[in-house]
Amino acid sequence: MVISFRPAIPKDFDYCERLYFVEMETIIRELKLDLQAQAASFRRQWDLADVRIIRLDGADIGWLQSTQRDSTLFLAQLFVAGSFQRRGIGTEVMHRLIAAANEAGQPMTLEVVKINPAKRLYDRLGFRTTGEDDRKYHMRREPDRTESASS
Repeated sequence: MVISFRPAIPKDFDYCERLYFVEMETIIRELKLDLQAQAASFRRQWDLADVRIIRLDGADIGWLQSTQRDSTLFLAQLFVAGSFQRRGIGTEVMHRLIAAANEAGQPMTLEVVKINPAKRLYDRLGFRTTGEDDRKYHMRREPDRTESASS
């Protein structure tokens, strides 16, 4: 199982949008969100320069969007197609993002909808809730300490 990333290209927008709405369908329905407003928001927030396509053994299976925000690595989106979930792919992607943030000596931040089961993954990976609004938790993970025990 070889997981890799490739930069998004303009034609990936449709793929990312389709996967977003398939994977968010339950959350959109449960929160009674306006679908047209969600589509408009998606179009505004999707930024080609920040998007990478997740690949498994050479096939596109998901996407992520991350950027620098307030001196942190901010994870804006992470989606793995349903048929590839529960195989450790999302965890591996998160480990790679955490490693990149650690290498840069930066915290990593994200926001997660309160009813999203991914919250358990983020908790397990050391993210802590730093705030919340009516729908989302705001989470942060500090970089790992790499200092030696000697002074």
